[in-house]
Amino acid sequence: MKKTLAVLLVASLAVASLFAGGAKESSDSQTKTYVFAADATWPPMEFVDEAGNLTGFEVELMPLVGKEVGMDFEVKNIPWDTIFAGLANGAYDGVSSGVTVTEERKKTMDFSTPILSNGQVVIVLAKDKDTIKNVNDLPSKANVGVQIGTTGDFALADYDLTVKRYDDIGLAIQDMLNGNLAACVCDSLIASDFVLANKNYQGKLAIAGTPFTQEDIAIAVQKGNKALLDKINEGLAKMQQDGSLDALKKKWNIL
Repeated sequence: MKKTLAVLLVASLAVASLFAGGAKESSDSQTKTYVFAADATWPPMEFVDEAGNLTGFEVELMPLVGKEVGMDFEVKNIPWDTIFAGLANGAYDGVSSGVTVTEERKKTMDFSTPILSNGQVVIVLAKDKDTIKNVNDLPSKANVGVQIGTTGDFALADYDLTVKRYDDIGLAIQDMLNGNLAACVCDSLIASDFVLANKNYQGKLAIAGTPFTQEDIAIAVQKGNKALLDKINEGLAKMQQDGSLDALKKKWNIL
């Protein structure tokens, strides 16, 4: 029994040491691995593929940024509803998860130079695309699905709509297909993937008009972590200069 307890204690300490802070030491090279959180429910930015692998634009981007500056960057799958709390308490070093730069977020975290421009769009059923052409065409008090805590959630605060919040936008879209929502709202990048690239939804969904917000997407780090932020910006600048950033965007159909 004591041996079992000792083994469990060692295992617990090992797990705790992994998540106590973001950057960790590699036993082989003694170089630090900087960990960036991503909520893997937002294709093509970050998602889990059919083989169970974490992949997507930002999942591939961060190691490339690190390589440009001689650092080891990796991405971990972290639920969105805890992602910023984890950043604040040092569970990881940054967040690379389609994060929109807002004045409110700037108070508690710092941002890299933007990696993409984006906006919120309305997704509707294909049969409704001729009657709903933008957010203002939605009926008063209509049920609209969003992922909780995202920019899409915040963007609807000034509209006379009933906001239904879900753990990920895919669940909201499925609920709309089930007849429980009039529309969904999410990033234009994510919407394009669901509407244009996802074989499960081909012919069933449509994007209502153009984005009704304009936003920058960037990498977030802990407030005051200038050393890491400078390295991220340096890596992004090098990727922009050598064309590898544009090549990665093209690979993931982000133009």
